[in-house]
Amino acid sequence: MKNVLILGAAGQIAQWAVRLLANRDDVQMTLFVRDAKKLSDLPRNARVIEGDAMDADALAAAVQGQDLVYANLAGDVDEQADRYVAAMEAAGVKRLVAINSLGIYDEVPGAFGEWNRKEIGAYLPPYRRAADTIEASSLDYTVIRAAWLQDEDEIDYATTAKGEPFEGTEVSRKSVAAAVVAIVEDPSRWSRANIGLHKPGTAGSKPAFM
Repeated sequence: MKNVLILGAAGQIAQWAVRLLANRDDVQMTLFVRDAKKLSDLPRNARVIEGDAMDADALAAAVQGQDLVYANLAGDVDEQADRYVAAMEAAGVKRLVAINSLGIYDEVPGAFGEWNRKEIGAYLPPYRRAADTIEASSLDYTVIRAAWLQDEDEIDYATTAKGEPFEGTEVSRKSVAAAVVAIVEDPSRWSRANIGLHKPGTAGSKPAFM
């Protein structure tokens, strides 16, 4: 049995992950959310903890006994990373998957890179700090820098490594969730790696849905 803690479990990517892992006999999910009323139709292999990812005590309790923590958070992502990394290290929980953003290393080339910097560049420093905190930790992490997110019901993704130019402009939320599930199934996948995630064939000056 793999015990998986999902921080920010009401998020759209996280909800895809919950559906993909639903009712499996080999996975027990703990869904950590601020407001439990945002969740419905819970699968039989999920339980809910109501709490705030900025609350060190709540995180310390939630990480106990977990095999993997999946952080799907927004807002003060750098401060949240400080807290969940500290909680995991204190509890001896090593495997972390954290959703981040393209562009934190100015790794997006060409016209799309210029457009991306204009659209979200001002919002990226906390995401870069979060990634730096995770990479400096003792954890067995995977940082996923996702392309612009769309809602197609599809699993179609490819990766780039840290230090390589980011490819593509978009990816489905379901695809990002599927990458998380792939790590749950095989925790050695993308071990201590920082990867970009995109849908193949989506090169352009901006995402097609914009």
